[in-house]
Amino acid sequence: MPTIELQAWSEESLSLLEGLNTPEMTKFLGGPESQEKLLRRHKRYLEAAESPTVRVFKIAYGPDLLPVGQVCYWEKNWRDHLVWESGWGVLPPYQGQGIATQALTLLLERARSERRHRFLHAFPSVENAASNALCRKLGFSKIEKCDFEYPPGHPMRCNDWQIDLFGENKL
Repeated sequence: MPTIELQAWSEESLSLLEGLNTPEMTKFLGGPESQEKLLRRHKRYLEAAESPTVRVFKIAYGPDLLPVGQVCYWEKNWRDHLVWESGWGVLPPYQGQGIATQALTLLLERARSERRHRFLHAFPSVENAASNALCRKLGFSKIEKCDFEYPPGHPMRCNDWQIDLFGENKL
C-alpha cells in the first residue's frame, strides 16, 4: 500500500485546493467555486488549525509525500445532535488507488481519539458512486436519503452515512 499521511493545511495548499476546484471534481457539489470564494475557503481552512470544531488535512502520498487531496471533519448540528460531518477529495490522477480509503481511515482514527462526538456523518450525493462505496467499505451505516442546498441555491439529494466512533467497528 502507498504511504499516506494527513498533514496540516498550509499556505502552500492553495494550489491543491485549486486542483480540487474543477468541473470534474465538483460535479456533485454544484460546480467550481469562483476564485474569490476559493480564497475565502482557503483562509477558513488555514484558520481551522486554531479551531476546536474543524479539522482540515492535506492528503500527502508516496515517498515524496505529494499533495493529492484533502480530508476534513467539522461539527454539525444534525437531527438535534452535535456530530462530526466529514468530506474528502482526491485529485483524478490518484483516484482508484486506495488513497481515499487510507486517508478516511486515518481521519476516523483521529476523530475517535478525540472522544468528542459519538457519530461521524458523510453526505455524498446519491449520484456519487465512489464516495458512497467508500462509506460502505469503511463500515458506515446508511441512515436515509436527505436533501441539502450545497452550495446555497443548489438543491442536492444525498445519502446520510453514519459511523459510530465509540462502537466496536474499529478499523
